[in-house]
Amino acid sequence: MATTILLGYALLFLMMTLLWRLSLRLSNAAVVDVGWGAGFLLFAAVSWRFSDGALLRKSLLGGMIMLWSGRLALHLLRDRILGGAQEDERYQEIRRRWKTRLNMKFFLFFQLQAFLIALLSVPFLIVMGNPDPRLSFGEWAGIILWLAALLGEAAADRQLARFKRNPANKGMVCQTGLWRTSRHPNYFFEWLVWLAYFVFALPTPYGWLALSGPAIMFVILTQMTGIPLTEEHAVRSRGEAYKRYQETTSAFIPWFPSSGGGSTI
Repeated sequence: MATTILLGYALLFLMMTLLWRLSLRLSNAAVVDVGWGAGFLLFAAVSWRFSDGALLRKSLLGGMIMLWSGRLALHLLRDRILGGAQEDERYQEIRRRWKTRLNMKFFLFFQLQAFLIALLSVPFLIVMGNPDPRLSFGEWAGIILWLAALLGEAAADRQLARFKRNPANKGMVCQTGLWRTSRHPNYFFEWLVWLAYFVFALPTPYGWLALSGPAIMFVILTQMTGIPLTEEHAVRSRGEAYKRYQETTSAFIPWFPSSGGGSTI
């Protein structure tokens, strides 16, 4: 297992180094987001190839990871890179905060993503090594939850993209579909994907280690580079309209809109 982890991490390090060089050429650090999605696909492929568990289980889990990460990488590539898209507001804010030695700081930032991908993927490798040919109830439950989360995340991305394509919505706040129930439904369903992986992994010995996925992702999405930076920019660019949205709409977990005092969760 250690050899597989080292090989996977070495490939991630190389991939993120190449993407960092590309980000310098494009002046667009959002390339790292594409690498985040593609990195899990890469590590899952390595894990599938070198794990010796039951073929059905490792193929199901590998397929789940590759389908989710591949869809995410393609969506982010279209949304944030192709067509000369402007750099995502979160990275513009990071540039303002870091100020100096940006190239080296972003290199370390890219490599932090590689480390996190490897860290979060270790439980997947453990599950793929499970020799039991039978799938448990918990694993089927994980598959169902994963499918619901994947469809929800894809729907949220599609609804926001449709809203942005309409010139009449420029400067306005998307409050249609899933965005009426949560200010960040895409982040919520992204987290739910990780919760599904944990549910799938739990029946495997030491599968509880997969709890690191939803735990770490919850902190990243709600406390670090997800919601906080996104909302800072939204308030600056959309002003009172977004503040009213904050007052009536849950930040993370989809819920019914209120008349005021939107949830911070």
